[in-house]
Amino acid sequence: MILSMTGFGRSEGVFDGKKITVDLKSLNSKSFDLNIKIPSRYREKEFEIRKMLNDRILRGKVDCYVNIESLDDSNDVAVNQALVKSYMEELKKIAADGPDFEYLKMAVRMPDAISTKSDELSDDEYIYLKELLHEAMTKFENFRRTEGEILQNELLTNIKKIESYLGQVEPYEEVRMEGVKERYRKSMNEFDQIDETRFYQEMAYYTEKLDIAEEKVRLAQHLKYYKEVMIDEDFNGKKLGFISQEIGREINTLGSKANHAEIQKLVVMMKDDLEKVKEQTLNVL
Repeated sequence: MILSMTGFGRSEGVFDGKKITVDLKSLNSKSFDLNIKIPSRYREKEFEIRKMLNDRILRGKVDCYVNIESLDDSNDVAVNQALVKSYMEELKKIAADGPDFEYLKMAVRMPDAISTKSDELSDDEYIYLKELLHEAMTKFENFRRTEGEILQNELLTNIKKIESYLGQVEPYEEVRMEGVKERYRKSMNEFDQIDETRFYQEMAYYTEKLDIAEEKVRLAQHLKYYKEVMIDEDFNGKKLGFISQEIGREINTLGSKANHAEIQKLVVMMKDDLEKVKEQTLNVL
């Protein structure tokens, strides 16, 4: 089945007077590329959070944002006054002609100048955060599944169109070879003596050179295989990409051997739908 690499999931809850929000979103990517922004109180758990996300999301350019909002009026901020004063004194030694408020502005930006009174993360809060992460990932996966169903229908439509165009090639094949024979016969008639044996040898050579039977069979097999992998296998995006490349090779060979205007038109339409398939396949997990 198809899962889209595009996904979105959000969860939120309240723990100990704090509203915690988790947002996940992703776009297509060849690998797992995670951009994570979390409050400093969760920084010690960042590696574990990354692993949780990687294990379930697998692939995609992923953004994960965790936000905390205090719901009570208590002052949760602590200013390390001694450290701020020390920073200001050191800054004055470097540039003594500045006003105090400028030193203060610089000092409060220094490490550990301002902190929260409850920076230590409790086990209960981390368990609650993991529950929110898993909830967000479940919604994220459901979104991927819904988008995947839409994507699968679009892919199936375009693959069937290529199959239809391939089926329309056959009526032109016999006409195409008759045209080649007639052109060659006219060229031979310009000479006084015609070696009939040589003529049929040349016809056999051109017939073999322009024969597209193998390309048609291989193209039909690749199209069938694409549909089988799309429906029966999970996490099939890369495999479908490889199969679409093989489909493209057979269509190109078919076009180079066509030697007939109507077949060339069908080949162009196949290529147009194959480009849609390739573009859509890039978004398959």
